[in-house]
Amino acid sequence: VQLQASGGGLVQAGGSLRLSCSASGQAFRGYARGWYRQAPGKEREFVSAITWSGGTTRYADSVKGRFTISRDNAKNTVYLQMNSLKPEDTAVYYCAADPRWVAILSDPRNWGQGTQVTVSS
Repeated sequence: VQLQASGGGLVQAGGSLRLSCSASGQAFRGYARGWYRQAPGKEREFVSAITWSGGTTRYADSVKGRFTISRDNAKNTVYLQMNSLKPEDTAVYYCAADPRWVAILSDPRNWGQGTQVTVSS
């Protein structure tokens, strides 16, 4: 069972990207989902999370107002729309899943592979 992240790429500052994180079949149904990122030489950090219902979301202060997380449970996919990108958003972005809301915010149990986002100045 895997979480598959996609949508990364190279974009100029001020541009936009949309990341997707899909899961196969019924995997992670009912789970909260989230995004983390890791920049070179830095620790992995929380970016955003969303509950199974989509009714509650959370964002890191550094991305509030620029990033939007959403999900399509019929497709078992979570999205991260990233607007007004900055060079400091450059990182490998990882998607995650956990049945516990507290855990998705700090220490998710399930991880996908990363997708590289590079923002040029």
